[in-house]
Amino acid sequence: MNYRVIASTLAAVTALGSGALSAHAAPFLIVGDDQKAAFVDGKTIVSPPGQDSVLIVDLANPLDPKIVANLPLKNSVVGPPVNLAIDPTNSVAIIADSMNAVQDGDNWKQVPDNKIYVVDLKANPAKLVGTIEGDKQPSGLSINPAGNLALVANRAGKSISVLSIHGTDVKLIGSIDMGDEVSAVVFTPDGKHALAAKPSANKVALLDVDGDKVTYGKHDLPAGIFSYNVAISPTGSIALTANTGTGGSSDGNVDSVSVIDLTEPVHVIDHITVPDSPEGLAISPKGNIAVTVDAYGSNHPKSDWYYHPHGLVTVLKIDGKKVTRLNDIEVGALPEAVAFTPDGKYIYVGNYMDKDFSILSVDGTNVTDTGKHFKVPGQPGSARMSEH
Repeated sequence: MNYRVIASTLAAVTALGSGALSAHAAPFLIVGDDQKAAFVDGKTIVSPPGQDSVLIVDLANPLDPKIVANLPLKNSVVGPPVNLAIDPTNSVAIIADSMNAVQDGDNWKQVPDNKIYVVDLKANPAKLVGTIEGDKQPSGLSINPAGNLALVANRAGKSISVLSIHGTDVKLIGSIDMGDEVSAVVFTPDGKHALAAKPSANKVALLDVDGDKVTYGKHDLPAGIFSYNVAISPTGSIALTANTGTGGSSDGNVDSVSVIDLTEPVHVIDHITVPDSPEGLAISPKGNIAVTVDAYGSNHPKSDWYYHPHGLVTVLKIDGKKVTRLNDIEVGALPEAVAFTPDGKYIYVGNYMDKDFSILSVDGTNVTDTGKHFKVPGQPGSARMSEH
């Protein structure tokens, strides 16, 4: 089955439930399910493309999520779990398609793709309205607070794509040479700057934004080993990076979160120790806590001494610019994505190997497991929350 034909001529979108996706009815979670890459006894098994999907999930009842749309769009677990986003008005979603699967003799292998999909969330049901060809291996992306500009980090392309957004009219308007692999990028709350994670260089780059002009002045900050994901506090005072460690995967060693002071001069002020291989990273809309999602060896062979049957969520307290580690919470196997609800009262953690989401409850800085799980029809490799 030629998935490229399916993606480009998407005629049918399966809507579950009512299929209606109102822009202001409820918070929505967008989820990327990757069915191409599976982990069996520590080995990556690659299957033919054609079974991936992007889900739109209604969170009107946060303890009973409802899938309201299921779009057959290819996406990938390869890369930080922030390769999709919803604009501030809940009108449009952008999804980066990082990797494709191609036949290699009797087997299949993953190779960089270059597709970026645009989904109209106001359509009933939500539907694909555009496909953009960017640079190689588009990964983590961010939409600015004004909702008129997006940045996409291209790992294999070593660049950042700049997209203009006018309703559902999304266009590639520029590309920035970053000199190194870039895995994730995020705008500051005022929209005047952005930070980009450069994992192979163990650095974070600072970008300047003026209207739709984005420039890179070669200002890099030293982060931890394999700085993979980045998030910025709602006040814009600090940023956090998830540093996944040597090779970007579990190896039994502790890893770190770097704390960046975003007041001039921008500089790194702390490194917080967290468990093995943090990848998912999110800061509460209230700005008082952050969480990392740690693989903790859960996708490795049981024979590895650092194997665990579960991953972890690490809770970090934010007090101004001071960040301290509070506690760890067990979740499912190979947790990837993480997102807070807009009111900051719940956290959703995507467990890739378990094909579900753990639902955590937040009370102040106290985070607990509700014990409830939300099943999805595939392996959740990424997820992002709407702003309201």
